[in-house]
Amino acid sequence: MNETREVVVVDVKIPFWSMVVLLVKWAIAAIPAMIILLVLAAAVSMVLGGVFHWSWMGRGVV
Repeated sequence: MNETREVVVVDVKIPFWSMVVLLVKWAIAAIPAMIILLVLAAAVSMVLGGVFHWSWMGRGVV
């Protein structure tokens, strides 16, 4: 009764303009995601820079 079936997808038919719309939506959705990731990376960088006294432009702690 609990049998497993394997399925292999060999072809997906998607109209060209539907694919274009999907990819445009995907690209637009990536913009806020990248902004959020950049803000998080900046926050982590500031915290780590403060904790470990790292500085920018290759100038080390004197």
